[in-house]
Amino acid sequence: MPTSPQPRATVVRTGEGELIDAAGVEHLFKLTGRHTDGRFGIERFTVPPATLGARPHIHRAHDEHFYVLSGRLTVATGDGEAVLEPGDLASALRGAVHGFRNASDEVAAVALCMYTPPGYEQYFRDVHTAVEAGTELTVDLLRDLRAQHHTESV
Repeated sequence: MPTSPQPRATVVRTGEGELIDAAGVEHLFKLTGRHTDGRFGIERFTVPPATLGARPHIHRAHDEHFYVLSGRLTVATGDGEAVLEPGDLASALRGAVHGFRNASDEVAAVALCMYTPPGYEQYFRDVHTAVEAGTELTVDLLRDLRAQHHTESV
């Protein structure tokens, strides 16, 4: 009887991962579907002071969970805004309106974002590629890029 290969533990060291800038937000993808057999993805992201990270939107194909490491992250929800501090978590299951920004004028917000299933990191790669090509990031362009990844702008 054939056996499947045994999964192996993955270790990702400090500073390792795929680092990209997408519209002023730094994303460090630590685990993607390639590492987890399509089960899970996690990134550390940094939102500079006074920066909009993502306008409110809805994902149709994945869940997102935000865990704040430092600074404060303001998360938009269908019920209004919530300010998250280190140790706070917000969960946006498929269909939940959410977005985020850093309202501080002085301190960057650093958080983890976990995706189930993974794959949405490609949206950030697409934004990065557009900026690198000199394309202006308009609301319409971002809406169109999101739509390619089963996400609706609100």
